[in-house]
Amino acid sequence: MANKERNFSFTERMSEHEALMWNIEKDPWLNPSGAAVSILDKPVDMELLKQQIRYGVSRIPRLYQRVVPGFGRLSTPAWMADPEFDFDYHVRQASLPSPGTPRQLLDLVAKLYQEPFDRTRPLWRFVAIDGLEGGGGALWTITHHVISDGIGQLRMAELYQQASRDEPARPEVDLKAIIADSLATSGVKEAGGDFAGGLADNAGRSLSHLIRRQAGIVRRLAGEIVLWPADPKRAVESLNDVLEAVTAAFDQISGSSTEVPGGSPLWKTRSRHRHLEHVRVPLDGLKAAAKSLGGSVNDGFLVGLVEGSVRYHSRLNTEVDAFNTSFVLSTRNESSGSGNAFTPVPVQLPGTQASFADRMAEVRRIVGEAKEQAVNDGGISGLSGLVNLLPTSVVTSTARARSAKLDFVTSNLRGASFTLYCAGAEVLANVAMGPVAGTAANITALSYDGHFDIGLFIDPSAIEDPTAYRDCIDAAFTDFVASHGSALGGAAPAKKRQAQNKSGRKAAAKKKPTKQSKASKKGSATRKKPVKKKASKKRPAKKATAKKRTAAKSA
Repeated sequence: MANKERNFSFTERMSEHEALMWNIEKDPWLNPSGAAVSILDKPVDMELLKQQIRYGVSRIPRLYQRVVPGFGRLSTPAWMADPEFDFDYHVRQASLPSPGTPRQLLDLVAKLYQEPFDRTRPLWRFVAIDGLEGGGGALWTITHHVISDGIGQLRMAELYQQASRDEPARPEVDLKAIIADSLATSGVKEAGGDFAGGLADNAGRSLSHLIRRQAGIVRRLAGEIVLWPADPKRAVESLNDVLEAVTAAFDQISGSSTEVPGGSPLWKTRSRHRHLEHVRVPLDGLKAAAKSLGGSVNDGFLVGLVEGSVRYHSRLNTEVDAFNTSFVLSTRNESSGSGNAFTPVPVQLPGTQASFADRMAEVRRIVGEAKEQAVNDGGISGLSGLVNLLPTSVVTSTARARSAKLDFVTSNLRGASFTLYCAGAEVLANVAMGPVAGTAANITALSYDGHFDIGLFIDPSAIEDPTAYRDCIDAAFTDFVASHGSALGGAAPAKKRQAQNKSGRKAAAKKKPTKQSKASKKGSATRKKPVKKKASKKRPAKKATAKKRTAAKSA
């Protein structure tokens, strides 16, 4: 990592999509920020960490820039260097009280997440945490979604992570000089942002910007209007198309649709409270299990989530016809820059009892059709400009109503396939905290060093027993890997226990041998043709309460 750095490019203004997220956040229920906690084998070297982060800030302008409002709704917000940038405001330290359990860590970072950003400063924070039992440490990071999506944040993290514990530190940088140079050359001025050049001048520039960004829409609309006098029916149809486009944009804001029935009858209440849980799955086992049924890792991810959600409802004697959910479709490529390049895709997945094979077939069909539709529609970016012209109160109220219909939203990120280090500490696990934003839960997976770490960021007013829900999710993935994984899938739990012990979770790991008799036999490397054991797929629902996995319980 030290020998190869990515080039980071950012525009002077937010994209339409980013501006939409910025405006929506005026309703705190719709907070779009993404965060993560890295669990470390020891506390970071704080001075080394600061040196690494200062270098990262020097390479990523967004980290020393603040948002400057546009001219009304005629132009999107702009970015400018913060002349009062305070590095120590963004990089902090915290200590867990004794005994420093993994549960205490997850509770702490959930509280940190709920502290709102100061919208007059750069939109990120790091908190180095010590006091974990067993001598461990952690690093919590949060970045506003207008800076970058999850993939972009992983790329940015490479600037303060290392491939070895003793990798040379990044060079020292003069942030004050870098910021001063940026201010001197920026076209965005501090005194009032877009108003800096005078009202008339900036109104003209904003109108010009609006015309450029909506030129295609204007040309198409003009062509339509010319045809309306000769064909009144066409005018009505065109107006209906516009209304449908705006409705589709709102659906994509939240990944929901009022036309989709179903949804959990238990997860209707919403709040601003947050609760974090963690489930760890062996990546090779998940890959093998999904592949044996013709699916991808992401398909297997959705299969496990739906199966676990079904089991949770079965515990409470509640039936669900289908779960309203969404997944993130990345539109990123090497020329996408370092900001946001994604669109949420709403889907409805059956919530009835089913075998893993049948569930996989349904997931593949439904997700495949949804992806194709999203690509054909052009994603959210083309519609965000229309929505941004609406009053903020209309946008936020509509987005909240739509997101409230979602049971959970998902995202699957691909992290490093090897061990990483941060300021002298080994990274044992990464737990993502995706934006809940008015849904019942955001469930984000991040693969790392042979593991598939799933962060369950939950609204506890919606999912009233987060611990039970985590147990059901963990049991579902364990049974999926055991019944359909290869020899790699059966061997992975031992590696999982080693990682748990290493991160200070020895007590929880001791419970595992008493809970694996049937599952171990079922997923053992010595079993022949585990793929054909379809008759046993419904049995995991009976064992859900007994199979509380240790990774979920601890971190």
